[in-house]
Amino acid sequence: MGLRRVLEPVGVLPQAAWKLDASPEIGPDETRIRVQRLNLDAASYRQLAGKHAGNGDAIRAEVLEIVGTRGKMHNPVTGSGGMLIGVVEEVGPESPLPVKPGDRVATLVSLTLTPLRITDGLTRWDGLSEQVPAEGTAILFGRSIVGVLPDDLPPELALAVYDVCGAPALTDRIVRRYPAGATVAVLGGAGKSGSLTLAAARRAGARTTAIVVNEAERDALVEAGLADEVAIADARDPVAVSRAVGEPADVTVVCVDVPGCEHGAILATAEGGTVIFFSMATSFPAAALGAEGLAADVTMLIGNGYVPGHAEFAVDLLRQVPSVRALFEARLAAD
Repeated sequence: MGLRRVLEPVGVLPQAAWKLDASPEIGPDETRIRVQRLNLDAASYRQLAGKHAGNGDAIRAEVLEIVGTRGKMHNPVTGSGGMLIGVVEEVGPESPLPVKPGDRVATLVSLTLTPLRITDGLTRWDGLSEQVPAEGTAILFGRSIVGVLPDDLPPELALAVYDVCGAPALTDRIVRRYPAGATVAVLGGAGKSGSLTLAAARRAGARTTAIVVNEAERDALVEAGLADEVAIADARDPVAVSRAVGEPADVTVVCVDVPGCEHGAILATAEGGTVIFFSMATSFPAAALGAEGLAADVTMLIGNGYVPGHAEFAVDLLRQVPSVRALFEARLAAD
């Protein structure tokens, strides 16, 4: 579990630690990765970009400061990090991970618990995108999760999919618990996790509604054909979201990377329905107290980013639904 890497405070798991030991020497059950690219999670990057008014140099400097100070990429404001891709350099003799030196892999655990050392000063990154070319080392523990990158996808595309692969897999699991024809509303349906979630819900037999923030996102989703209905609303406006969704959904999935979307999701969900929060910007006290205040009988789930087989599930969706791949590739091109 990486306990020996925790420097402060002692006694907590690596994710909760303020500082980790990111030295490259591995223990018996650890694996060292030579880092090639980081993927900052959307909430973290949005916070950094907003704080520095889009100044790439300042964003890069703060990411370097966070990693240098904490021994991991753990945004102290959002509490989130991201993930990375790289090449396996060394595997400890007691490591249970199914990788070997030379494998090109993606870490399927958060950077908030991954010991990370940056050695190139991020000189190849302009600070203006979530994907960060980087050199350095990262450490995986025996209980980490890692996936070998598929040969048929560009690494940048695979990284973008792996970053959000928990969302479609959990959505599939939950939707299949409902009778055929269940309704699913996705807040932030045009984003990475949102588009995969829409595809997963539809494949599970649901009727889907996507809520997006502007006409450009609406037009992109309509062209992709991923949702039965697409509506524009500010996800932070509970009444607007409720009106946009119309008849309350059996399942509502929040894939928006801004704070304040909890109450709209609750209002948009039918009695006895389920809300899945897949945003690191979610305030769970706001969700719990909001549901109580609205007398809403809904089950609220924290999307923890891991479902068995989630990486393979998401990549399979990307392969089978060309419009999802097109949305991902357009986003990467824009970045």
